[in-house]
Amino acid sequence: MPKAWIQERKRDYYYRKAKEEKYRSRATYKLFQAVKKYRFIRKGDVVVDLGAAPGGWIQAARKIVGSKGFVLGVDVKHIEPFSERNVKTIIADITEEDTPQQILKLIPRKADVVISDAAPNISGIWEVDHARQIDLAQQALKIALETLKPHGNFFVKVFQGDMLNDFIAKVKKHFETVKIIKPEASRARSSEIFVLGMRLKTED
Repeated sequence: MPKAWIQERKRDYYYRKAKEEKYRSRATYKLFQAVKKYRFIRKGDVVVDLGAAPGGWIQAARKIVGSKGFVLGVDVKHIEPFSERNVKTIIADITEEDTPQQILKLIPRKADVVISDAAPNISGIWEVDHARQIDLAQQALKIALETLKPHGNFFVKVFQGDMLNDFIAKVKKHFETVKIIKPEASRARSSEIFVLGMRLKTED
């Protein structure tokens, strides 16, 4: 890892804040900030977190839903277990066909919210990384449509680029309100933004 990058990360306000407040990732604050503004996760909600390792968003979601809610973290990597009884994690690939069924078996009822901070291994080739990120976002949307209750919410990371508008149009087909969000904790020069779909439409 380049030394300059490590130094910059140590100076990073949210990185330091996460260390001090015992959160597993600076990304925790991105979710807190977005929820504070749009209130798409509430006390008592069932939340499914896709691409959840190392667990920063699980921690944020658990804090918001409280002891009566439930959080399931899903990742291809092992996630260090949590002590809370209403937090579970599984090793699963969001691109696999049977993952939605695995999720539904583990949550107490259909999810109120599906969130995804999943990201591809970055190649450094912009077009490739953008396409891979959009593909992960599409997979997250597919899982959301199978696991969310009617009027549930969906929050997903994307990278800016020429495939983004098509993806947003797809989310608009399924959700009543769609917002594009850049939380303050996202690095200014990063091309990541988040798409929020609120209130999953029900079949007429």
